[in-house]
Amino acid sequence: MSTMSPNASVVPHRLTAAVIRSEAQLRAVIGEPAPLTCAKVADRLNEMTRLFVERSPWVCLATSDASGACDLSPRGDPAGFVRIIDDRTLLIPERPGNRLADSLRNIIANPHVGLLFVVPGVTDTFRVNGRATITTDAALLAGSTVEDKAPRLGVLVDIVEAYTQCSKASLRSRLWNPEYFVDPASMPTGGQVHRAIHGEQFDAEGYDSERAERYRRREGFY
Repeated sequence: MSTMSPNASVVPHRLTAAVIRSEAQLRAVIGEPAPLTCAKVADRLNEMTRLFVERSPWVCLATSDASGACDLSPRGDPAGFVRIIDDRTLLIPERPGNRLADSLRNIIANPHVGLLFVVPGVTDTFRVNGRATITTDAALLAGSTVEDKAPRLGVLVDIVEAYTQCSKASLRSRLWNPEYFVDPASMPTGGQVHRAIHGEQFDAEGYDSERAERYRRREGFY
């Protein structure tokens, strides 16, 4: 959970004084967006952009609290799990997690959210900005049942802006190129991360083994 002040950007950075403090300064460096780029921003879905929502199994949810401290959280389920209620309304089911509830607590304090929809193998992404509401409406949430379990909570998003994001980031990063996939064995496990935080006395192997067993049983998935 961030402790950064929302006004941190006005403080000189500890590494450099060469910082941008106004949009005028920014535009002097990057220029203005093309008219067609601005024209792609809509306030609702259409028959083409609906496909990004319907085919995405992975969504990033951006929120911030009342002070402006930000959080970004992944959401994942079978493709199309974010339900299109109508062309201006989405429903994101809230599955069991770690109970920190960063996103949900932020939404209570500040309803403005951002979504990034990712479709495996597709280099374009889809962005939605809107206002969120947390719902416990059982009838509404019943349509998000998976493995015979309906979510207890959901996030309704009223769309304010909806637009595609071009492929440049995906192409530059080689995100979907298997030649650049990282071997998971070369990355730290959750247990190893905990040990780096808490010290060598932490039982990383035991933690990883227990978590793997819970995942194998799909315990707490739904």
